[in-house]
Amino acid sequence: MRLWSFHPRYLDRQGLTACWRESLLAQAVVMDPERGYSRHPQLERFRDQPDPLAAVGAYLSGVADDADHRGYRFDRSRIRRPSAPHATMRVTSGQLEYEWSRLRTRMSVRSPAVWIQWDAVALPDPHPLFEVVAGPIAPWERTKDP
Repeated sequence: MRLWSFHPRYLDRQGLTACWRESLLAQAVVMDPERGYSRHPQLERFRDQPDPLAAVGAYLSGVADDADHRGYRFDRSRIRRPSAPHATMRVTSGQLEYEWSRLRTRMSVRSPAVWIQWDAVALPDPHPLFEVVAGPIAPWERTKDP
């Protein structure tokens, strides 16, 4: 499961559809903690919110908005608590940098044209749900470094 902190516009087609599916899975797990992936580290930041379901709904709404912009039709009726995306959660600059590096590595192989399009971007805009604050990689992130 990967719920990217940067704006969905940076994702290629495969990444955008995967983000939608994985966000729906996150929503299902937040609604029913007995479901699989209940201990997934990506969910920690949503569970820490006063209303985790609304936070996931805002995340899904941001992904669906970008899909609409591209001409895709994601089924918004699947969002259990839809809300207008607005900055209600924080993400650190270190977390955003880490995720951006991971995505660029993936897209350089999977979607070279999209990678070239965004190659000059040093730090991407955050997902509409997030506000960027200075700081290191989030403690819930599982980096590949020991």
